[in-house]
Amino acid sequence: MRQIIPVLLTLILGLALLLVVAEMPPFGDPDNPAHNIVSERYLSQGVSETGAQNIVTAIITDYRAYDTLGEVTVLFAAIAAVLTVLNRLRLGVICPEDRERGIEDEDAGDPDSKDSC
Repeated sequence: MRQIIPVLLTLILGLALLLVVAEMPPFGDPDNPAHNIVSERYLSQGVSETGAQNIVTAIITDYRAYDTLGEVTVLFAAIAAVLTVLNRLRLGVICPEDRERGIEDEDAGDPDSKDSC
């Protein structure tokens, strides 16, 4: 019974994905949603509205600036977290509570030790 449920869920998900793909517009059709007014406006008025000579730069920095700022913020937070974890492991930093419990600096970062921070 435990193996039937995952198989059943996988089949249902696969069927749902196939139904969604069947409803997609044909590739290359000029009436596709990708060929809409927004892209035409970016290309025709992008230089005059933004002052940028490169249309890609205009879209990234002016039209989608908040989206780009959000992406950069997420990347910065992820990099900062990874560097913090790696630096802690490299330096062997331990918490004061761990020193009171008798954990030595050499054991810091050891997955077998009971690190509290």
